[in-house]
Parts: sequence; C-alpha cells; structure tokens
Amino acid sequence: MIREATQNDLMDILNIYNDAILNTTAVYEYKPQTLESRQFWYDQKKEEGYPILVYEQGHKVVGFATFGPFRAWPAYKYSIEHSVYVDKEYRKKGIGTSLLKEIIANAMEREYMTLIAGIDAANEKSITMHKNFGFVHSDTIKKAGFKFNRWLDLAFYQLELKGPKNPVED
Repeated sequence: MIREATQNDLMDILNIYNDAILNTTAVYEYKPQTLESRQFWYDQKKEEGYPILVYEQGHKVVGFATFGPFRAWPAYKYSIEHSVYVDKEYRKKGIGTSLLKEIIANAMEREYMTLIAGIDAANEKSITMHKNFGFVHSDTIKKAGFKFNRWLDLAFYQLELKGPKNPVED
C-alpha cells in the first residue's frame, strides 16, 4: 500500500535512508542521519507542501519517495527533483517502480513541468527504471562526488510532464 507518510513512519524512513548512506552511492552523504534531522526534513517537506509517500507492507514501511525543489530560484518553480529509496530486504520486488509511478502522478497533478532525477551513473537499475518511465538522459557531471574512496559521476535524467496550463512569473 502506498500512502502519505506520518510521524510514526520516521524511524523506518530513517533506517532505509541511513542504509543507503552507509552502503550505497544512492546518496552522496557520509554520516548517518539522526531521528532529529529526519524530523526536521519531515516538518520542512510538510510545511512546504511536498509529498512524502511510503510503501507499507505488513505494517512496515519498506520504501519511501518524495520530491522537492530542483533549485532555489523562482524561475525553477515548475521543476522538481525526486528521490526513491527501498529497504535493502525488499528490493527487486517492484516497490521502487510503484513509488516512482505514484510520484510522477503526484507531480502531474500539481502541474509541474519537469521531474528530475540525479542518479549515480553506475546505478544501472535505477537508470533502467527511470528510462522505463520515459526519463531521458540530460547529462552527467563527472567526478561530482567522492565516496568509498572513489570518484562518482552524477547522471541527470528528466521527465517532461504536461506542466501548468497558465505558467506565471511570480
């Protein structure tokens, strides 16, 4: 079941995210987050009106997805960057695909124009999943990060959505 996250989901979200930090290049971060920092993240997303979706299975959150601003300047307001994370024990079961499908639907509902994914260039599974939804490669920033004693390339993929009926500059 996919639903909007609640406060009660934060520990599961934290565990999934920290595993990604410690064991993957999905997040270019070194140190695990604290529950306090995840609470701040949660509160900020809610305050700014961005979704945090969770995939629940057997009363446990096994994946989550969200989106937020791509860049801080006003002219980027119709572009958003998303994230999808799945518990390591539940990968390869279609959960990431289900969450991405829901994030795309949510972004379309809100009339965003461009959905952006920043993906470690070596993460072929995530790249394939995004391509299956119509995301196209925009470009790759070589040596954008350094983690696990090696340089990491960051590939950007984008999906063009319908966008707003009447975009405005405000």
